[in-house]
Amino acid sequence: MGNKQDLYEIAITAVIVRSGKYLITRRSAQKKRWPGMWTVPGGKLDLSDYESLPKDTVNAWYNILERTVRREVKEEVGLEIKNIKYLTSIVAEYGPNSPHSVIISLIADFDSGEVVLQKEEADQYAWVTLKKAKEYSLIDGIYEELVIAENKRRGKKSEWQREK
Repeated sequence: MGNKQDLYEIAITAVIVRSGKYLITRRSAQKKRWPGMWTVPGGKLDLSDYESLPKDTVNAWYNILERTVRREVKEEVGLEIKNIKYLTSIVAEYGPNSPHSVIISLIADFDSGEVVLQKEEADQYAWVTLKKAKEYSLIDGIYEELVIAENKRRGKKSEWQREK
């Protein structure tokens, strides 16, 4: 499989927009990473997201990020999403014996459903404005992702940067 430097896990997250507010969830106390912290729904890309499907071209499957984030959002919070677009990307380091995570952050509109939390993932949720999001114990960097989402919704392009 190669060296440690060659190993990554890939995760996809979604900033979900409904009526101008963003869905955030509080991670279950049993989670290894950031228990009790607030974040946006998402999860790891699995081989099952594509390998049993026919390829779209001779060698490739397309729309895998979109398919994965739809699955993760449905599993974690019970919602259907639409209009999925790129927001930003992250490489996260969790410790010397863990692979780095490549995280692709997407923005999507709420399509349908009611929030039903997958208990092993999250124990609370809230629909928040950007201003209200500051009142929650968000994982470091998530607030800035919400800022990018807010800018994108207003037609302004921006990249992640530390809020002052």
